[in-house]
Amino acid sequence: MQEVDQLLLSNRAWAAEMLAENPEFFNRNINWQRPVFLWIGCSDSRVAPDQMTQAVPGGLFVHRNIANLVYPDDRNLMAVLHYAINVLEVQNVVICGHYGCGGIQAALDGAPDGPIAHWLEHARQVLTDHRGEIEALPEGEARVNRLVEINVRDQLLHLARTGPVQDAFAAGKPLQLHGWVYDLRDGHIKPLMRIDRDTILTEVPKPERVLV
Repeated sequence: MQEVDQLLLSNRAWAAEMLAENPEFFNRNINWQRPVFLWIGCSDSRVAPDQMTQAVPGGLFVHRNIANLVYPDDRNLMAVLHYAINVLEVQNVVICGHYGCGGIQAALDGAPDGPIAHWLEHARQVLTDHRGEIEALPEGEARVNRLVEINVRDQLLHLARTGPVQDAFAAGKPLQLHGWVYDLRDGHIKPLMRIDRDTILTEVPKPERVLV
């Protein structure tokens, strides 16, 4: 129970610190949220989008899953996407992967049977679609990190073809989709690509290798 107690104590210390800096810190978020971004990222515990972007509470609407995958039949993600675009009216949706991703590593190695294997089908499809490029690289980090980059690109294309995004594009909304990768080694976010309503999806190239 020591870890649980410490977590609760840390929460109270944080709340007290926020109130000391700004007595209205919590009051301003009670009635409504107005985020600028929807962030779709990996569940990895080392990747904390609020912390690494210094976003204030209410600044990011966040959805996370293993390997930051976009399944059009994922009701959870589709509900988040619909709400973010149509109710919160966010104008930027980010898919952010990260180097050294365990989910992508599992897709390369062959995930064990069970829910994780089923979940990673999209990531394995990315590997299948780009196997020639990936297997031309040295085994280990180089393959994992290049697949991380290509996976962001392919998931961004899945995202661009979803109903909420296509409806927003058709309505002329100023919606932009961003593909980023977070580097655990230096804490930097590295932009890979961007899609908007004028982008021809069938002509979107693979991103240049960022981590060489």
